[in-house]
Amino acid sequence: MLRTRIILASILLTMPPLLQAATVENIRLWSENGRTRVVLDLSESSEHTIFTMRGPDRLVVDLKNARLGAGLRKMPAGTGLIKGIRTGVRANGQLRVVLDLNQAVRSRSFKAGANDQFGDRLVLDLYREGSRQPVKRASEEYVRGRDIVVVVDPGHGGRDPGAIGRGKTREKDVALAVSRKLANRINREPGMRAILARNSDVLVDHRDRMEIARRNKADLFVSIHADAVDDRRAKGASVYALSLKGASDEAGRRLAQRENASSRVGDVTLGDKDVVLASVLLDLSQNAALGASLDVGSAVISELARMGPVHRRTVQQAGFLVLKSPDVPSILVEMAYISNPAEEKKLRNQAHQGKLSEAIFAGIRRHFYANPPPETRIALNLRKNPSGQVRYVIASGDTLSEIAARYAVSMSAIRSANNMSGNQVRIGQTLRIPVFAGT
Repeated sequence: MLRTRIILASILLTMPPLLQAATVENIRLWSENGRTRVVLDLSESSEHTIFTMRGPDRLVVDLKNARLGAGLRKMPAGTGLIKGIRTGVRANGQLRVVLDLNQAVRSRSFKAGANDQFGDRLVLDLYREGSRQPVKRASEEYVRGRDIVVVVDPGHGGRDPGAIGRGKTREKDVALAVSRKLANRINREPGMRAILARNSDVLVDHRDRMEIARRNKADLFVSIHADAVDDRRAKGASVYALSLKGASDEAGRRLAQRENASSRVGDVTLGDKDVVLASVLLDLSQNAALGASLDVGSAVISELARMGPVHRRTVQQAGFLVLKSPDVPSILVEMAYISNPAEEKKLRNQAHQGKLSEAIFAGIRRHFYANPPPETRIALNLRKNPSGQVRYVIASGDTLSEIAARYAVSMSAIRSANNMSGNQVRIGQTLRIPVFAGT
């Protein structure tokens, strides 16, 4: 009998905590500029699937091992594209949240991690289906699609030389040289356009560099630098994105200044929002921008690694001021160690500068061809090529239905292109997406 009890106790200790379900503690809605955002506040992260249904139009969210919080007795009233919200528990224990819609929509979703004010969140953005179709006469931009805008920022400048190598090479000079080559390469790519934050030996304030990207509604901000340390043996490139601490500090600063009429996140003004809503909007925008920054940063460092050894093979995170834009994905590239005499010599070489710019560009291009903003020329060109394929690497929180919606292709087409028998995907898996190859 004692042996049986010990065995049972061992089994219970090794069983997964089945009762520790995620709790949906609140559901918040907000609508502006034709977009409706839904935020599900969760006690902890939960796996989910999202799909749409017609007749009537609905968006369905299934949350694995989740339940409604005791305080969520009444669903919020509909707004924008949402008529109302219903919930229910399925036979398999999944919590289903149904958004009854006023019309057909396109959707995208992402997870936002916990911070000092909020816990884990699932965020859904809803757009009118076909909202980009012309009402009267198609504009030239719609027919052709807009260019993807990349702001290239040569570090330092003017009275700030940056780091100086043993051979008197100044960081500001090599940063400008590589930035010019990178901008030229971007401008030669159909559907992409570069803007230089500085194109001469002048000093531009860090915040002004960041605001140049925001004013031009850039899709990406890339700051070019060369590293330096006391150890002359240090070598290789690194790529940085903003740290969570840096994002939190910037959020606090912008919230304190939200009464300023120019305080905006994307197309949304913060000045007329209460502090809680403004904080939510700012935090969600920062999370989305940071996620994209890490994605493009990973692509860039992998391309730089093809040239030779890199200092860090993964994207690093730090609180650099130029990376603190709340709504523009931003990365900082340390091309090499100017404090290393061998790397300093390479940085002065124009051919090597060209290779650096080509590698950085290759990472940027790879990212945007895998994740083209839908109204851009690149996205529209991919639509016209039914046989075209995009390679997509599964990240945490991705679902097959979301990926299909993002690229306007059916799940069955993706399954067929990848010989998949079901809808399950795994983190790190690479899918071939037959872009717009059927519905």
